[in-house]
Amino acid sequence: MPATEYPGSFLGRISIRRNQVIAMDGNHEQELEDLELFQKHVSDRFTELLSPPDDAPVEAPLSIPWLRKLLDVFLCCEAEFKAILLMGRDPSQISKPPLDRLIPELLDRAVKALDVCNAVTNGVDSVRHCQRLAEIAVSALNQKPIGDGQARRARKALNSLMSAMNLDEKEGGSTKTTERSWSFGRRGGNKDRAPGQFRPLSWQVATNWSAAKQIQAMTTNLVAPRGGEASGLASPVYIMSVVMVFVMWALVAAIPCQERSGLATHFPVPKQLSWAHSMIGLQEKIGDEWKKKEKKGMAGLLEEMQKMEKLGQSLIEFTDSFQFPGETEKLEEAAAQVAELAETCRRMEEGLVPLQMQIREVFHRIVRSRTEFLDVLDQGGKSSAPLV
Repeated sequence: MPATEYPGSFLGRISIRRNQVIAMDGNHEQELEDLELFQKHVSDRFTELLSPPDDAPVEAPLSIPWLRKLLDVFLCCEAEFKAILLMGRDPSQISKPPLDRLIPELLDRAVKALDVCNAVTNGVDSVRHCQRLAEIAVSALNQKPIGDGQARRARKALNSLMSAMNLDEKEGGSTKTTERSWSFGRRGGNKDRAPGQFRPLSWQVATNWSAAKQIQAMTTNLVAPRGGEASGLASPVYIMSVVMVFVMWALVAAIPCQERSGLATHFPVPKQLSWAHSMIGLQEKIGDEWKKKEKKGMAGLLEEMQKMEKLGQSLIEFTDSFQFPGETEKLEEAAAQVAELAETCRRMEEGLVPLQMQIREVFHRIVRSRTEFLDVLDQGGKSSAPLV
């Protein structure tokens, strides 16, 4: 069963079971079954990301289609998680230990995830800028025959592309030009903003904002529940926290973001947790790719950008040495590379806008869920307060 088919049946089953409010110590077996099913769904979804089934298209990790699948996984997991914790449940139950500590920590991670979503959404804009530069080069080199003017135009666009893809982090943190559009700002003066009024892409972050530090901060107090807590509601809170951190980590690894150093060292997930095996496999795969590339710039590990960089460097060499009318063998080799670059641009044209919209959807889902949890915590606090 595809991962996206789980939520409806899962949520429906929970809704039926909870047509009456569940007591914390009642229906414990049903709760355990729900938790086990949630873990299984998380495991299955990440297994499909790591090793797609035979009848599914194989997408390279950190490619645009793969990232879209990852965001689908997040949305499905988040919907099931919220159903387990909130659907038909007495608010006072999540205001008791250990949830009175774990839920606020999760909500703090959610705020940090919103900042990452903002940064990544802007990062997609910088990727689209690179795409436009590549399209200029493709247009110039598709002319028949290629003249010296076309070669110069393509070389200028390709050099701009390489500069945009390989800015060092110090430059990226301080520049404000269009080509360096991944320098964002911290939201300022919004301490009194209502919970439902978060709006992405509206503020610029401080130059010392660090995507890597933001991800690291999300792992604070991220410890697997032990003992009796492992079979209680602390378990899905931990699972959802890990899923959220992993998704943000993968987005920051792929998309141009400010200050990403240290991301190759992924956050630890206990290997004894069966639901996390595929996630750990993806972490190792992405981390190894990061170390292998030894990227010091800010372009990220997005598969399409890596391909664009490789083709761009080769075509720069071609245009540097080009003299009309050009050598037949080199012209044929360049034509093949131009066709491949054009196909990469086409995939980016088709995928980047939907990806950006999906990141926005994740942003707004996190905002809504955070507001719902705050409301429930507030209700739980009032119901548990002693009568005066």
